[in-house]
Amino acid sequence: MKLLRHGNIGEEKPGLELADGSRVDVSGFGMDWDSAFFSDPENLTRLEQWISEKSGALPVLDSSVRLGPCVATPGKLICIGLNYSDHAEEAGMDIPAEPIVFFKATSAICGPFDPVMIPKNSEKTDWEVELAFVIGKRANYVSEEDALDHVAGYLLHNDYSERAFQLERGGQWVKGKSCDTFAPLGPYVATPDELGDINDLDMWLTVNGETKQNGSSSKMIFDIPKLVSHLSEFMSLMPGDVISTGTPPGVGMGFQPPQYLQPGDVVELGIAGLGQSRQEVIADER
Repeated sequence: MKLLRHGNIGEEKPGLELADGSRVDVSGFGMDWDSAFFSDPENLTRLEQWISEKSGALPVLDSSVRLGPCVATPGKLICIGLNYSDHAEEAGMDIPAEPIVFFKATSAICGPFDPVMIPKNSEKTDWEVELAFVIGKRANYVSEEDALDHVAGYLLHNDYSERAFQLERGGQWVKGKSCDTFAPLGPYVATPDELGDINDLDMWLTVNGETKQNGSSSKMIFDIPKLVSHLSEFMSLMPGDVISTGTPPGVGMGFQPPQYLQPGDVVELGIAGLGQSRQEVIADER
């Protein structure tokens, strides 16, 4: 299934994208795509049965309806840095011995087609197409063999970064990763049965129509089972938590000279099986 959320900011309702590409409202089911929903695998079965009973009577969403972040109020948004071998080569950095872990503030989360705001005093706002996943069953000290049992689905994430805030201002990366609108999620969460090999998904990103990133999840250094197992050693991974797995080469920082976003730019990105998103770049004028 492809789980989406639609409506005005702060008023999103649950919906689905159907096999024919149409989108429908399923708020009548009575659950949002949040920790309570993802914590019980039977909820998907109940949802499928409910949809079958409605048999074509679900309200169809107009194409103009805003899509919100496809996961409601995740408790954590965890990211993995330098997790693609070709991106590490681009950055001139050694392959990490263990996953590089950092957090993005959940206040950075927005819809997949919402504008991205360049923060005040920013000169180095960058892009990163990433494969993310949602935790279903709580994970503590999970083996790699059992790790995928704790994954409820997969989604597209653009891990926007302000490189000066991230790398030149001291402290941890979170400062350059957590600006408002820096985590568009979606358009939808795809349940595992919707995808083929998660270790071989094509990924791409363009800026103003020019291809910047063109990679594959096959280049991950630490795959998803390894990441679930590793993270669950240090913290409880809770239903609804989102984990983003790193980016392929082609980020703005990697160009010579570096290329960074400016107001008026348009960023488009996608992953095979997970749809695509689009963000217009604007200045933060608050």
